[in-house]
Amino acid sequence: MATLEVKNISKSFKETKVLKDISFSMEKGEVVAIIGSSGSGKTTLLRCLNFLETPDNGQILVNDEVLYDAEDSATKSEAEIRRNRLHFGLVFQSFNLFPQYTAKGNVMLAEQLLAKNRPDYKKRKKEILTEIEEKAIRILSKVGLQDKMNNYPHQLSGGQQQRVAIARALALNPDILCFDEPTSALDPELTGEVLRVIKSLADQDTTMVIVTHEMDFAKDVADRVLFMDGGVIVEQGPPEEVLLNPKEERTKQFLSRVQSI
Repeated sequence: MATLEVKNISKSFKETKVLKDISFSMEKGEVVAIIGSSGSGKTTLLRCLNFLETPDNGQILVNDEVLYDAEDSATKSEAEIRRNRLHFGLVFQSFNLFPQYTAKGNVMLAEQLLAKNRPDYKKRKKEILTEIEEKAIRILSKVGLQDKMNNYPHQLSGGQQQRVAIARALALNPDILCFDEPTSALDPELTGEVLRVIKSLADQDTTMVIVTHEMDFAKDVADRVLFMDGGVIVEQGPPEEVLLNPKEERTKQFLSRVQSI
């Protein structure tokens, strides 16, 4: 059973077709890297997976459950979209942390808000909030921030802020963790620390979709690479094939441009 199935997803903005009949699937623990030029549809695909955009056509399934079907209005309700977002964690290019909360507060916030809807919340409020805090501490320690959890975002480096963002995405136990060029807003010297955290997650069999411009990182971490161009998946396969011995001319041209920079 595939953890994620994307079937014939299309998305247009007015007259511009950004995604054109995108289909792929992922197994549990698989890491898929998506590469391609700016404007190829990579970020829009991630936003559709996380229901920040609504696909015009197609289906999205997680663990054989249909989360979205363009032909089924029941999957488009706001309540369903909010529920289905919990299957995915998204780490943005920019960190999007709340400046008024500490690192720990940022990681705890979403789960605290969701906890209020639990039927046992009033009776077990203190216990539940303690569990959420302890979980946040464990996750922040997992990304190497055990000594920074009481710092506010302005007291953290860019790399540390991005690690808080990763911890926040992990806090709700998503089935699939998505990254949108997670190092693009970082100075080169801070890129390595974030990539090491993502690699450690891959080593722990975390299912991940990573949009990246780091070709060496994709080669080292991904189980499969998808090359997108013009809103379609041009080529996909193991990194050693797509990145080192591509079959499609558009893939070859893209890699040649990237390597010449």
